[in-house]
Amino acid sequence: MIEAPISLKSLARPAVNHDTPPPESLSTHEELPPLRASLAMRIVTLVVIVVPLLGVIAAPFAVWGWGFGWTDLGLMVGMYLVTGLGITVGFHRLFVHRSFETYGWVKFLYGVFGSMAIEGQLFQWSAMHRRHHQHSDTPHDPHTPHHSGTGVWGVVKGFFHSHVSWLFDPDPAALERYVKDLRASKSLRVVNALFPLWAAISVLLPAVLGGLITMSWAGALTGFIWGGAVRIFLVHHVTWSVNSACHLWGQQPFKSNDESRNNVVVGVLAMGEGWHNTHHAFPTSARHGLKWWQVDLSWYTIRAMELVGLAWDVKVPTKEQQIKNARV
Repeated sequence: MIEAPISLKSLARPAVNHDTPPPESLSTHEELPPLRASLAMRIVTLVVIVVPLLGVIAAPFAVWGWGFGWTDLGLMVGMYLVTGLGITVGFHRLFVHRSFETYGWVKFLYGVFGSMAIEGQLFQWSAMHRRHHQHSDTPHDPHTPHHSGTGVWGVVKGFFHSHVSWLFDPDPAALERYVKDLRASKSLRVVNALFPLWAAISVLLPAVLGGLITMSWAGALTGFIWGGAVRIFLVHHVTWSVNSACHLWGQQPFKSNDESRNNVVVGVLAMGEGWHNTHHAFPTSARHGLKWWQVDLSWYTIRAMELVGLAWDVKVPTKEQQIKNARV
């Protein structure tokens, strides 16, 4: 494991080079005036995240024995972990931020697993996220919850935009310039091009496994429902909550020049991605939960890979860098 060379100087606004992808570790806007989420926004955020989640958690108990069983639970949790880590470890920490290095075949697998989350093609997802870091919480940020007006309606619109409606906006011009490094890889171009195949496998695999395990068509149907549809719902909304909740609600222990926040609920559900202020302060760090109690399943995965020789050049900020970048 190596230490990430991150300093406060990296927070200065750089000149943008349109021929190369912008360094994701750099913030490209001036110091923002402090924004504080209103009580109404905090309530909306909490309700939108927690209520659907509670409904999904309650549903298996309501149908246990006739529409949900141990096989369905295993498929839902297993597919959640595979596709969720495909996003957090693969798309995010490996491909976007280059937090660690690994073998080509491992990159290919993570590209497939991330694609199976059905959040978009690898190149488009990565380019949009790099743009988010370049313009975090400015009007050019693709999914900031800010800049949508004032008052209760303004904050509600901002939350809805950052959570889901931004997905329907046209892509910014010349988005491909952000991922020239990824496009240079032939295997990643294959992963990107075969996105429809990975999406189909994502929903068909749990159905096939459910049918084979139970040797019944009913098992195939419930496998599709819980390992496919419900799991996709969970992965999507947990991921989108990083964009919305983690820029509105939580703590800001580090300087980051934006409104990113550490959110304990999302931190656990999103396998470490919810320690978002830490991530924006140290973008290239493979570890987002820097405290022992900050659950970060994605980091545990990367650390395990490092221990068995599947990951190297793993970047983590030093204690000195953390202290230097801490808010007083």
